Amino acid sequence: MLEELLKQNRSTRGFDETQKIDRETLKKWISYTRYCGSAANRQPLKYCILNEKNDVEGLLALTKWAAALPEEHLPKPHQHPVAFVVILQDTFISNGQFVMVDVGIAAQTILLSAVEEGYAGCMLGAFDSKKVQSYLNLKANLVPRLVIALGKGIENIQLVDCTDSNNYYRQDGVHYVPKRTMDELLIEKEK
Repeated sequence: MLEELLKQNRSTRGFDETQKIDRETLKKWISYTRYCGSAANRQPLKYCILNEKNDVEGLLALTKWAAALPEEHLPKPHQHPVAFVVILQDTFISNGQFVMVDVGIAAQTILLSAVEEGYAGCMLGAFDSKKVQSYLNLKANLVPRLVIALGKGIENIQLVDCTDSNNYYRQDGVHYVPKRTMDELLIEKEK
């Protein structure tokens, strides 16, 4: 079950805009992050939900997508996400070096929750934190660390073993994501 969720949890950059995600569903997915590990149990993360079209479009304009495919101009018109979750660091709680570990754990939890219910998402780190902070009208202690785009995915995404490069690519309407093989991942202890 977990293996299938992980395989389905791909960075999706094309969504069915007619399939909305209600606020309660987004809150449920965020609620699961309460059970995740956190460095020194500080729990410095907060979340901002956007699922109204104007808000989503406003935030979308502040993000950059698919650096490896600049010629694609993603997401394409009429394939925008229908919601965003912005993961924020509350610097009053913690300004430590491990906060990005917490962010990664929380993001994966939210995305796996979405995939389990038939949705898809994309983690976005390419944004100007100050502009997003201003757009969301946040206090200075709430720093945007990651943006998660969400919606009903419409892309055909396939995992393949790495050969020459681990750069994702598109070919004949399929988005290919190379993954390193197990032989590449495992390192044996030197004798």
